[in-house]
Amino acid sequence: MSTEIEFSFKALTDTAQRHIRVFQLHQFLDRFAMGLTVAVVALALMDRGMDLFQISLLFGVYSLTTMALELPFGGLADNIGRKPVFLAAAVASLISLALFLSSSDFTVLALSFAFIGFGRALRSGTLDAWFVETFKAAAPNVDVQPALAKAQWANAMGLAVGAVLGGLLPDAIGAIGLRHGISIYDVSYAASFAVMVGVLIYTVFVIREEPRTLNPNALRQGFAHVPSVVAEAGALALRHPTLSMLLAALALFLMATNPVEVIWPTHARPMLDADFANTVIGALTAGYFFAIAFGAWLSPHISRIFRRRHAVTLAAIFACLAVVQVALALQGGIAGFVPVFLVYSIVLGASETPASSILHRCVEDRQRSTMLSLRSLIQQLGAAIGLVMAGAVAEIFSTPTAWMVGAVFLLTATILALVLSKRLAAGTE
Repeated sequence: MSTEIEFSFKALTDTAQRHIRVFQLHQFLDRFAMGLTVAVVALALMDRGMDLFQISLLFGVYSLTTMALELPFGGLADNIGRKPVFLAAAVASLISLALFLSSSDFTVLALSFAFIGFGRALRSGTLDAWFVETFKAAAPNVDVQPALAKAQWANAMGLAVGAVLGGLLPDAIGAIGLRHGISIYDVSYAASFAVMVGVLIYTVFVIREEPRTLNPNALRQGFAHVPSVVAEAGALALRHPTLSMLLAALALFLMATNPVEVIWPTHARPMLDADFANTVIGALTAGYFFAIAFGAWLSPHISRIFRRRHAVTLAAIFACLAVVQVALALQGGIAGFVPVFLVYSIVLGASETPASSILHRCVEDRQRSTMLSLRSLIQQLGAAIGLVMAGAVAEIFSTPTAWMVGAVFLLTATILALVLSKRLAAGTE
């Protein structure tokens, strides 16, 4: 493995600098569109007459669709190109939003959520792989981790700004919708639709990828080659100790942290005055995304502390998360919960790019999208297992107990990351 040059934005060529800015704006807009609905999705579904069980079923449809299609579409992106697959993802998102806006029927809403999962599976590992490959070509041997951190910062900021605006729009102009017989929350979904159209146009005209043959035969060949590409990527992960340990550590990481990310509003709500509980939860949701963005910004600085040894950085972050997760579980009042939760979110934001940097150094361009999809699939499996386990523990004991049990998974991930660091230091993969 060749020695990497330390990242300096000012020292990059104009081409490399423009590439980073283009992708940052793209990530911001794409996640901004998503953030507009994140803050109100549960409220919008309840306003459409869905009960909590139906809402959980709808999210189950999303998860199952994503997991079923994650790897095949990653392989497809490696075969026919990243940009066409992402464009298909944007179209799937538009169909999902249109279906949601058109009906309050459970079946139609389930189809909408299936299209969300379809779009998520198409997105996974597409333009991320394009970004890394193009950056490596424009800046050979330069450490890609700070560039990934800049993209993740834009990603989190888009979600944060979108969540804030998505929560404000129903109160600000939702009454206009009521006068026309639609839900007050539909204004957030309509805004998301408009932004997603902008993302589609931006991708078509600004994202530049070397065109590949896009004819029916090429598409059929792309689908036909998916099984072999997926099998090869899976075999690579199994016979590649570095990738195997990294993916196992990331699965454990999601097993521990996903229950916190999903359950925290139900844990925090009883600490609040009922009159303004929703307002505080909404503000904390935005604060969560902003904190993740700040953590992404901090990530390269943390990496420099550990001399850009990404596995060591990852181990330190996992260990820190374990400590903060236990501290969060011990908070019994909102005054203590809020600052600890924000610290937790910052550390979460710092965790993404060290892992991505290790993965990107271990795979070839032809398998990059597939491996990113495999990573996403394994993380989703870890998150789902963790959520089921945490729910069972919380039901029998308490939510804080479930979070403290999750900290054990983080400590196990820390040990794996330390073993991984020794392998990388020894130059073995």
